[in-house]
Amino acid sequence: MAASELYTKSARVWIPDAEEVWKSAELTKDYKNDDASLQLMLEDGTTIDHKLDPKTKNLPYLRNPDILVGENDLTALSYLHEPAVLHNLKVRFIDSKLIYTYCGIVLVAINPYETLPIYGTDIINAYSGQNMGDMDPHIFAVAEEAYKQMARDERNQSIIVSGESGAGKTVSAKYAMRYFATVSGSASEANVEEKVLASNPIMEAIGNAKTTRNDNSSRFGKYIEIGFDNRYRIIGANMRTYLLEKSRVVFQADEERNYHIFYQLCASANQPEFKNLRLSTANDFLYTRQGRSPVIEGVDDAKELRTTRHAFTLLGINESYQIGLFQVLAAILHLGNVEIKDRDSDSSLIAPNNRHLTAFCELVGVTYQDMSQWLCHRKLKTATETYIKPLPRLQATNARDALSKHIYAKLFNWIVEHVNKALVTNIKQHSFIGVLDIYGFETFEINSFEQFCINYANEKLQQQFNMHVFKLEQEEYMKEQIPWTLIDFYDNQPCINLIEAKMGILDLLDEECKMPKGSDDSWAQKLYNTHLKTCSLFEKPRMSNRAFIIQHFADKVEYQCEGFLEKNKDTVNEEQIHVLKASKKFNLLVELFQDEEKATTPTGQVPGTGGRTRLSIKPDKGRDTSSKEHKKTVGCQFRNSLQMLMETLNATTPHYVRCIKPNDFKLAFSFDPKRAVQQLRACGVLETIRISAAGFPSRWTYQEFFSRYRVLMKQKDVLPDKKLTCKNVLEKLVQDQDKYQFGKTKIFFRAGQVAYLEKLRADKLRAACIRIQKTIRCWLARKKYLRQRSAAITIQRFTRGYQARCLAKFMRRTQAATIIQKYQRMCVERKRFRQKQAAALAMQTILRAYMARQKYQALLREHKAVIIQKHVRGWLARCWYKHCLEAIVYLQCCIRRMRAKRELKKLKIEARSVEHFKKLNKGMENKIMQLQRKIDEQNKDNRVISERLVSLESSYASESERMRGELGRLRGVEEDAKNKANQVSSLLEELEKLRKELSVTQQEKKTIEDWAQKYRDEMEKMVSELKDQNGLLKKEKDDLNRMIQEQSQQMTEKMTRAIAQETQQLETDLNEERSRYQNLLTEHLRLEEKYDDLKEELAQSKNVSKPGHRRTDSTHSSNESEYTYNSEYAELEDGSRVGEDVTRGMDTSLTLKLQKRVTELEQEKQSLRNELENKEEQFQRARARDDAQFRKARGAELEYESLKRQELESENKKLRHDLAEMRQSLLGGTAASAGAPGSPAYKVLLDQLNASCEELEVRKEEVLILRSQLVSQKEAMHHKDEKETMTEPSVFAQDVNKLKDADELKQAYVGLKDTNRLLEQQLQTQRRTHDSEVESLRGELQNVKEENNRQQQLLAQNLQLPPEARIEASLQHEITRLTNENLELLADDPTASREARVIILRRMVDLMEQLEKQDRTIRKLKKQLKVYSKRIGEMGAGHTEGQTSPGQMVEEPIHPVNIPRREKDFQGMLEYKKEDEMKLVKNLILELKPRGVAVNLIPGLPAYILFMCLRHSDYVNDDQKVRTLLTSTINSIKKILKKRGDDFETVSFWLANTCRFLHCLKQYSGDEVFMKHNTSRQNEHCLSNFDLAEYRQVISDLAIQIYQQLVKCMENILQPMIVSGMLEHETIQGVSGVKPTGLRKRTSSIADEGTYTLDSILRQLSAFHSTMCQHGTDPELIKQVVKQLFYIIGAVTLNNLLLRKDMCSWSKGMQIRYNVSQLEEWLRDKGLMNCGAKETLEPLIQAAQLLQVKKKTDEDAEAICSMCHALTTAQIVKVLNLYTPVNEFEERVSVSFIRTIQTRLRDRCESPQLLMDTKMIYPVTFPFNPSSLALETIQIPTSLNLSFLTRV
Repeated sequence: MAASELYTKSARVWIPDAEEVWKSAELTKDYKNDDASLQLMLEDGTTIDHKLDPKTKNLPYLRNPDILVGENDLTALSYLHEPAVLHNLKVRFIDSKLIYTYCGIVLVAINPYETLPIYGTDIINAYSGQNMGDMDPHIFAVAEEAYKQMARDERNQSIIVSGESGAGKTVSAKYAMRYFATVSGSASEANVEEKVLASNPIMEAIGNAKTTRNDNSSRFGKYIEIGFDNRYRIIGANMRTYLLEKSRVVFQADEERNYHIFYQLCASANQPEFKNLRLSTANDFLYTRQGRSPVIEGVDDAKELRTTRHAFTLLGINESYQIGLFQVLAAILHLGNVEIKDRDSDSSLIAPNNRHLTAFCELVGVTYQDMSQWLCHRKLKTATETYIKPLPRLQATNARDALSKHIYAKLFNWIVEHVNKALVTNIKQHSFIGVLDIYGFETFEINSFEQFCINYANEKLQQQFNMHVFKLEQEEYMKEQIPWTLIDFYDNQPCINLIEAKMGILDLLDEECKMPKGSDDSWAQKLYNTHLKTCSLFEKPRMSNRAFIIQHFADKVEYQCEGFLEKNKDTVNEEQIHVLKASKKFNLLVELFQDEEKATTPTGQVPGTGGRTRLSIKPDKGRDTSSKEHKKTVGCQFRNSLQMLMETLNATTPHYVRCIKPNDFKLAFSFDPKRAVQQLRACGVLETIRISAAGFPSRWTYQEFFSRYRVLMKQKDVLPDKKLTCKNVLEKLVQDQDKYQFGKTKIFFRAGQVAYLEKLRADKLRAACIRIQKTIRCWLARKKYLRQRSAAITIQRFTRGYQARCLAKFMRRTQAATIIQKYQRMCVERKRFRQKQAAALAMQTILRAYMARQKYQALLREHKAVIIQKHVRGWLARCWYKHCLEAIVYLQCCIRRMRAKRELKKLKIEARSVEHFKKLNKGMENKIMQLQRKIDEQNKDNRVISERLVSLESSYASESERMRGELGRLRGVEEDAKNKANQVSSLLEELEKLRKELSVTQQEKKTIEDWAQKYRDEMEKMVSELKDQNGLLKKEKDDLNRMIQEQSQQMTEKMTRAIAQETQQLETDLNEERSRYQNLLTEHLRLEEKYDDLKEELAQSKNVSKPGHRRTDSTHSSNESEYTYNSEYAELEDGSRVGEDVTRGMDTSLTLKLQKRVTELEQEKQSLRNELENKEEQFQRARARDDAQFRKARGAELEYESLKRQELESENKKLRHDLAEMRQSLLGGTAASAGAPGSPAYKVLLDQLNASCEELEVRKEEVLILRSQLVSQKEAMHHKDEKETMTEPSVFAQDVNKLKDADELKQAYVGLKDTNRLLEQQLQTQRRTHDSEVESLRGELQNVKEENNRQQQLLAQNLQLPPEARIEASLQHEITRLTNENLELLADDPTASREARVIILRRMVDLMEQLEKQDRTIRKLKKQLKVYSKRIGEMGAGHTEGQTSPGQMVEEPIHPVNIPRREKDFQGMLEYKKEDEMKLVKNLILELKPRGVAVNLIPGLPAYILFMCLRHSDYVNDDQKVRTLLTSTINSIKKILKKRGDDFETVSFWLANTCRFLHCLKQYSGDEVFMKHNTSRQNEHCLSNFDLAEYRQVISDLAIQIYQQLVKCMENILQPMIVSGMLEHETIQGVSGVKPTGLRKRTSSIADEGTYTLDSILRQLSAFHSTMCQHGTDPELIKQVVKQLFYIIGAVTLNNLLLRKDMCSWSKGMQIRYNVSQLEEWLRDKGLMNCGAKETLEPLIQAAQLLQVKKKTDEDAEAICSMCHALTTAQIVKVLNLYTPVNEFEERVSVSFIRTIQTRLRDRCESPQLLMDTKMIYPVTFPFNPSSLALETIQIPTSLNLSFLTRV
């Protein structure tokens, strides 16, 4: 791609910056190839001129599109360079609060300096089993990848964690080990994983310290090998350490501390066990106060020591050894405080009785004299003599410090060794995962021997890293079969050779250490002489002769030679060591300096022989004498250890974690670009980027490329072969073939090509968006215009209507005025008109004649002049024409004569030919035809002209005729006008008379109207006064009614609210208790299974079997049979018994613990029941108390009757009227039929009676209300102050007083009493009549019931008869019934009897025909049966001689008494023998196939059979049989579920049958609560002798256990489908494009073969539902199962959404909402919408909505807070942080908006947990579901092999 195409206007680039390292800028002008600079504009708007290097012409780095910023994998970036990496890390760390990022195979971890909730067990479970690219970057993802590769490839793994001090290496390694411990578990009961984790606090205490960069910095390197067995469970661990910083023991810089263990001891000095250590505060000891920072903020050293001691105990280091370790550490502190003074310039001394030296000697058990002697002296040995040389004070002090460092190093190694011994087991190690926590590249102002070794180690690790990255790249290219070239990468082998090769730095250092007078200066000179001119990586500083510079892979480092030799020798005074070895009081100190083969373990364990041979901690372990122990230098030891480490790493598959320190001030989420770039360069991340960028860093599968860039393809480009389509399109889009390569499954792109394709795609989408916006805006504008137009039209319509009405009114008035004017003017004008008309006509006649004559003369003259002109002009034209013609003809003649002469000969020849004559004739024919055509056209024109002339003449004639008619009509009109003029005078006289009469009438009307208006005003005034008075009364009444209703409503609402709250609280408590109880059941089941496993293991180990029988106590509790596994069934089945000696050999303590646990569970269950009963009693008492209060309140309202009685008088009239109507209706009918039901009088009577009853009830209620109003009014007036006035009550009281004064109230009361008495009498009469009619109807209904029962009995008897007898009996019964009906009809009505006889005869004929038809059918079937029976007899003749064939049995007549009698006695019970009980359980439970039973038999058949057997045992009153049957059933169900617990059909089948068995026990228990749902026949089958209530509880507990097992089984089936189907699969194709991904490829959203989709989930749910329905599972239980499944789907989906940044986008929110709608549609189809499953998806729905809503303004934040009520604050903030745009048109969520959300949600009281609990199970209930199936109708199929059961 040419630079001119990329560096165009608006392109964004990176330019170097001194402060921010890299700064973003935008081009303001297109770049051309010959430009020397770029015109740029910075983000702050500043315009700069960026000069290009004239030599290289290197352009600045291009910036990636915003859509690629923030990616999980840095290799997904199109432009791979340093500024892109730095910016991506910064955006993820600052904006999204994400500390982990992939960089190819490397995990970059940035220390947040803040505790994050992303390391819990729920997060571990979420990452377990997931592919590394499927989830967001995390240390758990790396650990899971290592664990998975170890299991899959069976190859050892390594996790290499490196970084600067304070970058978080130790924490990352700790979390990796925690992940392995949590996921894998241990292979034994020794809790190895806990021991592995317990080693962390120990190593942190003795190996970590506070530095200026880190409060918990590891000052040593360690490599921990976690061992696994062949089932990949942790069996142990082994630790190797490297280069402990011993100098920290004796010296610390400012703001630093010594190792944590010293400060922990000082903080716990006041403990009783530490009194003899003589410790005090850390400021009192030299070794702990030099850094002047003894306390770390937020760390309790005393508490940390308790944690350390607990870890020691867990690892088996007993208390005595711990105290010994602390003594050694305290002795080191005291030794540091020993003050050495100058005796003279060459010697020194220690003051006698130095208390610190005395304490040191007492603690380590040596003499004071020997120790003080050798602290100040040294022994020198020569060949012949030994000298004791005094030491100056400085050398003595150094010797003291060297001894302290040596003791601490020995102690450190001893602890590591014994930690390793504690972590070793005897189980053979199959594989291991190593975790390397080692220091990163270091460079300080002063770099010494420690930094040299650290950087040397990092050089080796970087070389291994580069080779591994290059190897992976090469393997990828070879796998895809694309051409590749060697990638040029930095090889640091020359630097390593400089350090470790022969005559390298380390060799020269060891050689100098062997020299007697070797010094740092001489060693430096040797380095200069050897390497300065031969190696380019070695340099000498200009201003120093005691330093050297090495060019490492990360940076140049200057090392100071001072101290190199001393640190490399690590010399200790041997006499001091001998003194310590001579200690007799302190064995641990002696053990520290002995050979490791002689050392004893603190726990007394023998190291295991199994497993892999562990590498030694120290490379010099095998040496024999202690004198040789110090001859090997530190550098040599470190080189050997490093070589062994590299061999181990090369033998494993490495995984890399690079820890980055974001700033030097330990600020939370603060990013310093300078520091970050330094570390990125040092840790190899940028080298990885460079290697990737050198090849083809961007890689797409063909399907992903097609899905992403489908928008760039035309329809004709899309081919069935996606690979060929991608090739064709890519060749068109990118012209340079070198920019991409086609592999077998992927397309490889050079750096920058994906950005170019993204630019093309964005441009195409932008154009499409503009078109869509244009269309939508047009539609919106048109919609707005149409709305405005409609509004305008409406306004215009109303306006024009008003104007039209005004105009019409005006026009009507104008028309009326015009008509009057018209007639008046008409008379005047008509006369004038006639006069003028006559004059005008005369004048017109004369004038027109004159004008016509003049016009005729003019026309005539003009015509004649035209004729003259025509002839003259024609003559002139002919003359001119003839003259011209003659001239032309003369010229033509001349020319033609000349041509004719030339062609004379030809013409003569042609003239003689026939063709010439033909041509001549042809020309003449054409001319004749033309002339003929011209003649025809002229004739046609003549005809048209003549026709036109004729039409004009006819029209003229008709017009003249019309004019004559008009003239006659006008003459007639003139005559009429003359006649009517004579009538005008008479009409005017009549009009005058009428006007006089009208004036008189108007005067009279005015008088009447005045009187009427006066009367109307008076009436209106009176009505208004009455209305006002009535309104006041009504208002007062309404106010009182409203007040009463409000009080009543408030009281009712208060009571209802209180009851609802208490009910809700009780339900919540009940659910909590139920959930706790079911959890206890689960725990009990686990203990029971563990007990059974131990029992089986014990039986297998002992292998003792003795014949015999063990008695079972008949008084054994029924509950105990549930909680203890009865082995009787297993013994009967196997045919052998286990002796009592085996039982005695069991683990008695475990049995006692289990029995105690069972007792506790029973007690807790009983307490829960008692508590539940107490809650119910409290609820009942509360309800009774509320009812009493309610009745009391209602009783107060019954005192209000007196006020309303006066208003009932008007209603009495209506009642009297109704009563009169009833009487008239009753009197109007005949006496015989008046009271008959159905008669009109009867109907009227009933209607009036009902209306009267309703009216009476209404009046009673009104009386009660008014009585309560009166009482409340009196109380209110009594309590009011005298000064306060009550207008409305006073008015009301005045009205009442008026009524009292007028004596109206008394009369109204008396009248009302009389009326009520009369109405009560009438009502009682009607009620008696109604009761008598009801009694008669009841009698008739009873007769019908008896008849129905009799018919049913007859029908049952007929069904028991054989077919022939059945038909005859039914006919006989029908004839008898018809005869009885005939007789009854004949007695009642002869006419009806005749009709009935006709009907009976017809029915008898039909019955006879039916009988004949059935006879024919029976004969036909008998013939077929004979044929079949003969065939069966022939086939089975050889079985038994005496056996009767089926055919013979059929041929024999069937007697009607055989079957009916036995079936009539069948009571729904099954009898079995005691010895057949095991066979029953075996055939019905253990060997039953659920699939066959569910398909072929009725649901719940095993439960019915077991209950029928139980009924018989109850019937015969055999308690032992009942108990053993129930016990065997329960244990067998448990056994089959334990054996096949992962089979969904089996678990579902037995859940359904267990619930059915439980329902049968309830239904037939005899309790009235359950019996009310039964039929009378079912009630006869109830249990009669035993109360199985306790066993019902046991079976209910069993059902709960099966339900939990069913949920677990279904969860295991659904778990692999959920994430793929709900999140990854693209249900709506084309909505979400695939974003560019890096090396860690995620699961594609395109459904490949074998990929789970949403349809897979729906199909699986349908399969679950159909299976449970087939098994007969209760509908309520199915609803609970579906609710639990939907909760699991929602929780797993939401958890993965919260851990996957690539899934948090707008389009994915749409996909999720669509998937949820499909799940809701499934619920709707199955009728399960009300089961509560939809509510469990609410968090997922709200998360999807959160992805789609607008996220900008404060209003959006408020909407989000109100919408996402089911999500926690942590989840909302996490989704907003993870929100990633898929296209450039989406916008990221700003940090300020997220902070606004956090501020608004601050007051929420909720759990801080991020993920949902996927293991949560809702408490299950089993609502009673009685069966309508009669037990006596159940048939047992032969396929169950239950022939030994007898029906009773």
